[in-house]
Amino acid sequence: MYAIGYDIGSSSVKAALVNLSNGKTVDVVQYPKVEMAITAPFPNWAEQDPKLWWDAVCKTSHELIDKNPGVRNEIKSIGISYQMHGLVLVDKNLKVLRPAIIWCDSRTNQIGKDLSKSLGEKYCFENLLNQPGNFTASKLKWVIENEPEVFKKTQKVLLPGDFIAMKLSGAVNTTVSGLSEGTFWDFKNHKVAEQLMNAINADTDVIPEVLDTFSEHGKISRKASKETGLPVNTPITYRAGDQPNNALSLGVFEPGDIAATGGTSGVVYGVTDLLLNGPNSGINSFAHVNHSKEHPRIGQLLCINGAGSQYAWIRNQLLGLNTTYADMEKLISPIPIGSEGLRIIPFGNGAERMINNQQTGAQINNLQFNIHSKNHMIRSALEGIAFSFVYGIQLLSDLGINLKNIKVGNDNLFQSEIFSSTIVNLLNCEIQMQDTTGAIGAALASGKAIGAFSDLLEAFSHNQIIKTYKAQNNHKAYYDAYEDWKKDLNKLIN
Repeated sequence: MYAIGYDIGSSSVKAALVNLSNGKTVDVVQYPKVEMAITAPFPNWAEQDPKLWWDAVCKTSHELIDKNPGVRNEIKSIGISYQMHGLVLVDKNLKVLRPAIIWCDSRTNQIGKDLSKSLGEKYCFENLLNQPGNFTASKLKWVIENEPEVFKKTQKVLLPGDFIAMKLSGAVNTTVSGLSEGTFWDFKNHKVAEQLMNAINADTDVIPEVLDTFSEHGKISRKASKETGLPVNTPITYRAGDQPNNALSLGVFEPGDIAATGGTSGVVYGVTDLLLNGPNSGINSFAHVNHSKEHPRIGQLLCINGAGSQYAWIRNQLLGLNTTYADMEKLISPIPIGSEGLRIIPFGNGAERMINNQQTGAQINNLQFNIHSKNHMIRSALEGIAFSFVYGIQLLSDLGINLKNIKVGNDNLFQSEIFSSTIVNLLNCEIQMQDTTGAIGAALASGKAIGAFSDLLEAFSHNQIIKTYKAQNNHKAYYDAYEDWKKDLNKLIN
């Protein structure tokens, strides 16, 4: 008995085949091998054709089935993880009406501010647990105001994961967790946020049917079976945004737990059982995958847009695509902690929620031509991302989040000893790296939904700890470098 999990990213789609009888991963594939195209016809825009995601789902499905003969008819469930905050609009025939406006698009910064003002701070933080910011609701308002002919044809508003589930099954639905990430969910009244919908001039009918995260979201249709190779009638039983799903994949689902990822963007995600948020916190609150009205589980999410994107930019500009991140680690290892005073702030990928949606751009400070080399620049870029994580994690300390043990996956910036050591020494904590991915987590979660596991603890009990980073005794060098970096940041944002 097997399950397949998909992780629909903006760079690529990963698919994992998991054996539900023992919880072990059989295979993981990815498509494309290079990053998918993101179009930006105007400054601050970021759009993607949803057909790219679907094409990648089809190709990864066929690859898994072809590489693992005999498993096709034993696939019993499908799980979906997806890039958060995207907007997909479909008409009455379920045809996509325009490119998706994705997570890193920041054209709606002012719209979000105006919505917050019109709705009122009390409503935003007590009902939505967030300001609308650049989230999906603000993106929808932009379409309504700027492309009214598109919205007139719109039958349903979908998140990226809703779109993939629709393509697989023909069914159109969503989840509470998903709606909360778009600021469409009213936590106080446990329903679609009518006041928010009124403010953006949209009827609540455009929101699909709301289902539980762990439930049947549809079954593989005959058409989808032909395109993917998946068996007809295989149920889709789990769907969640990538950050809640990544946290779940690492066993983070109870109050006090904390996870982090360092991919294209950097994210710290902690779980509480309190419906809370507050002005200027720099933290966003969403329904976690196991949230319910009776037992609240709120994911406190802190995002750094310019994380892996900055490090990739530095690599491409200074070294070229053929240089690996392992090569970069060797190059910068001889450079001392703090990069001899060179400091980089990595906020060059749109508006940063962590600094209240300011759009500052990246910044290089204290560059000395007689001291600093290319390798100083690379190390400083990596340290700047680590410092951003520390700055953000400290914002979580008042929310009951345990900063002593941070769980991470093994496919991101945390593979860097320099990056991880910077964080653990500044926070005096431990980073626990586990051998899992979002796609694997989505597969296991779908298995839990069909009863293959008794509970979430059992579903994720097979995660292997492959590395642990612990704080050392050289805190001062890290602390001095961080304090100088923080002074630069405060000058920039105040």
